[in-house]
Amino acid sequence: MTDTAPPPFVFHQGTQPLLISMPHAGTYVPPALVARFTDEARQVPDTDWHMDRLYAFAKDMGASMLVATHSRYVVDLNRPPDGASLYPGQSVTGLCPVDTFDDTPIYANGDVPDDAEIAARRDAVWAPYHAQLRAELDRIRAQHGVAVLWDAHSIRSVLPRFFEGKLPDLNLGTANGESCDPALAQELLTLAKEASGYTAVLNGRFKGGHITRHYGQPGQGVHAIQLEMTQCSYMQEALPFDYLPEVAVRVQPHLKRMLTAALAFATLSSKA
Repeated sequence: MTDTAPPPFVFHQGTQPLLISMPHAGTYVPPALVARFTDEARQVPDTDWHMDRLYAFAKDMGASMLVATHSRYVVDLNRPPDGASLYPGQSVTGLCPVDTFDDTPIYANGDVPDDAEIAARRDAVWAPYHAQLRAELDRIRAQHGVAVLWDAHSIRSVLPRFFEGKLPDLNLGTANGESCDPALAQELLTLAKEASGYTAVLNGRFKGGHITRHYGQPGQGVHAIQLEMTQCSYMQEALPFDYLPEVAVRVQPHLKRMLTAALAFATLSSKA
């Protein structure tokens, strides 16, 4: 039986100056790689589950959507191509991770990818995703004069490896103010803090990964924001990682308000 791998991403082109990127939403792992994984890793537990479903409403807002298909265990699309740490001195996972968020091995027999295998995965999956991301931002900016990039993520609310206690629910990141106009960042934080029943922070434990830091160039008309959400805000955080519609429906209006504010900012900026 021949394995049919999906393309590196699924893309929907919208009509408004907003691109939503979902680099960790993929679950696909090639069978030859699955065979090398531990039983735990085969469940791809560190996926940003159901992002496309959670943000489905954004298509009706005119947003473009870029959704990864491959698991971050194959290659992490939100890491620099050279694998440099985004948080020096802190525990992180790499471009081609060798351990899970729970600090357990991904590879059953320790046969971790070598430099050649990492380069092949980067060329096959990482590069096409970023080429599409770059092309769509350029198209949006050419058409509208400004582009907003929203990098959508989710994570378990309690992960001792990366942070103490429970993570705030809505973690906005703008690379410490470098990837986005400060006025937009503050407006988004205000909206997040006004979301009843949820906690919010700007540039806390998560300040934005490679995508936010690399593409966010407010001086060039590209404003990038990462939102790292707690998964308990919309889904089960343990197996089988089910989407919980009755939970998700409570947070979606707040997401929509933030995206609406981002679009309004882009519209005003394009007229300035």
